[in-house]
Amino acid sequence: MLTPIYIRLYNAKVYGIFTYLYSWASMLNAILAFGMETTFFRYLNKYEDKKDQVYNNTFITVATTALLFLLFTIFFADGIASWMQRDHNSYHVDYVRYVKYFIYILVVDALAVIPFAKIRADGRPMRYGMIKFVNILTFIGLNLAFLFLIPYIIKSGGSVALFLSEWYRPKWVGYVFISNLIASIITLILLLPELLKLKLKYNGPLVTEMLWYSFPVLIANISFIINENIDKIFLGRFLPPSISEQEMGIYGACCKLAIFLNIFIQAFRLGAEPFFFSHAKAENAGQTYARVMNYFIITISVIFIALTANIEILKYFIRGSHAQQELYWSGLNVVPILLFGYVSLGIYMNLSIWYKLSDQTRFALYISGVGAALTIVLNVIFIPRYSYMASAWASLIAYATMMILSYLMGQKNYPIPYHLKKNVAYLLSAIGIVYLSFVVFDRNIIIGNLLLLLFIIITFLIEWKGILKFSKLGLKKN
Repeated sequence: MLTPIYIRLYNAKVYGIFTYLYSWASMLNAILAFGMETTFFRYLNKYEDKKDQVYNNTFITVATTALLFLLFTIFFADGIASWMQRDHNSYHVDYVRYVKYFIYILVVDALAVIPFAKIRADGRPMRYGMIKFVNILTFIGLNLAFLFLIPYIIKSGGSVALFLSEWYRPKWVGYVFISNLIASIITLILLLPELLKLKLKYNGPLVTEMLWYSFPVLIANISFIINENIDKIFLGRFLPPSISEQEMGIYGACCKLAIFLNIFIQAFRLGAEPFFFSHAKAENAGQTYARVMNYFIITISVIFIALTANIEILKYFIRGSHAQQELYWSGLNVVPILLFGYVSLGIYMNLSIWYKLSDQTRFALYISGVGAALTIVLNVIFIPRYSYMASAWASLIAYATMMILSYLMGQKNYPIPYHLKKNVAYLLSAIGIVYLSFVVFDRNIIIGNLLLLLFIIITFLIEWKGILKFSKLGLKKN
């Protein structure tokens, strides 16, 4: 939401710093969570008579990890900052501040992971949404205050303006991170009712069992985050210092267009994961999972086509200042590649339910490890020559490989009757339409949306009986 503001305020080089730091934060966030979110849902359904123990022990594990991280990093912030900035000595003092802000953000966010999971498990979407809304509103409000309101007050003059001018730094990117930290702290305060239900009782055997389950999930999560963020870090490492931050800024901005699809995937995951676990013992669970996959692929294909068809409108989301506009838009060719990468990721997340339900989480390690290895190798080899275009293709190849491997392994170890031919046909049709819209017809909005409409009509004609049946089934259950 704030991306257009950031891009307009900061040039591509400064936005590159922003992208670089948040990429590292995303990777560390996965480590601190320790795979305990998925473990929490699994063990709630596995040990229904020990729900309080599961909640207590998952939180204790995450909290311990977060506090150890705080102790081992805060005293080395200066060294971490020096290492991250390479030879950009002019940013040294600020980088130390940035690193400290992110350490605190990561710790606070980690402490909120399990309470949030509990809210989802308890079936309280309104409370979950309210807290998330307050978090977003606080973050946005503080950003607007730091970047626009305070400069306006200073410009207006007066005693308050004099006070503010003594410490305020115009357009300082650190205010974004401060806003994030404050929003995270307020979120944790709102989670106090869940935190107060905790009883710090440690069940050693249960924790050991949970750790054996969560460790492969942790590695898988780390691998996923590597796939998602290591490319931006490598751009900063393998490109010449004179252009690295600018290239990171362009790529990071274009990634924001593709993230519209990823938002849908993450929203789906938040609701689907508890559903999959709770439905595991149902007689028709396999057929239900297959039906969910079918409609998921249709939905995600529609979004994929729609975003690509309207790229000429969406690009104004990252136009930046007039001087920087063409610079940001020069990276638009990566967007369809990134979008199909997210399509593959979404399907993989659906497929991954087989190893979670069968307690074979080691396969998550294998699959994600292959994806991470591909991401690293392809980026290291091709970034020096092809810059961020190599990063986009590496991401797509990694996610597509993970998707295929998960399907093949899943059908062997935990068969689910997916509608393979139909699903593949939808995906290939979507890819073909995107190619026509983006390449052949040169991003023509009218033709792109006509092709989108055609896809929707044909899909509806194929699926309308199943949709009607599914709707009637939902009404009966209600």
